Amino acid sequence: MSFTNDKISDNYITNKDEWFRIKEYIPKDKVIWCPFYCDGSMKEYFKEMGFDIIHEDEDFFKNNKGEIVIDNPPFSKKKEVLLRLKELDKPFILICPSMMLSYKYFQELFKDHIQIIIPQRRIRFTHLTYKNFKNSYTPPYASFYFCYKMNLPKDMIFI
Repeated sequence: MSFTNDKISDNYITNKDEWFRIKEYIPKDKVIWCPFYCDGSMKEYFKEMGFDIIHEDEDFFKNNKGEIVIDNPPFSKKKEVLLRLKELDKPFILICPSMMLSYKYFQELFKDHIQIIIPQRRIRFTHLTYKNFKNSYTPPYASFYFCYKMNLPKDMIFI
């Protein structure tokens, strides 16, 4: 079960360029699991960058694949996603709103192991319904790449 039919406001595709921006921080020797299917474009993007990727239309909460998770989770389910990833102790890079830093549950879960990649400009998305129109959406808030157990060179990286 993908989240695509669950909630229309979760159907945002992360634009290809946004993943290429952090390519140097993604380990080449790990199998990447991108569990949130949307339109399936992540598989193409990550293969183009030379990564070994698992990206299938299935239920994230019933599977555990790959060595690391890299994706843009459905925002309405981000707490449940983060709780599951912590339970699995699975390293990840997730795009989430910057305000997540102030959430109590997030602080309690990840205070000792979180690293953040902060882009200079806001991350752009395309809604699944409008992907053929080439229009990007930039939310009115910043989103960051939240990294757990990724062993980045610094805890805070500005790109």
